[in-house]
Amino acid sequence: QVQLVESGGGLVQAGGSLRLSCAASGRTISRYTVGWLRQAPGKEREFVAAIIWSGGSTYYADSAKGRFTISRDNAKNMVYLRLNSLKPEDTAVYYCAARQGGPPESILYRYWGQGTQVTVSS
Repeated sequence: QVQLVESGGGLVQAGGSLRLSCAASGRTISRYTVGWLRQAPGKEREFVAAIIWSGGSTYYADSAKGRFTISRDNAKNMVYLRLNSLKPEDTAVYYCAARQGGPPESILYRYWGQGTQVTVSS
């Protein structure tokens, strides 16, 4: 079992920045891929970014490339998502999730946090 707790969401103006945090606990997180996914009102959940804990390879959705950065802190078992140049269309609930193996750029993660709301005003 892996427990994930997100924090760091909020209200920001377009062009602003936020840093989302995900605290991971439970089974050895180094064996997992940790992803950030989001779901906007009335839309399906979508992949945003992922990091393979062992080795640190990162993956991004096209909408995130160049604006968002995923990173991890091994010592603290934390995963971060830095959101820059935010747009109103980035408004969504952002979830931290974990899985073992399989394609990182997927919504089929096994463990999920409760989500954190990001609202971008125009």
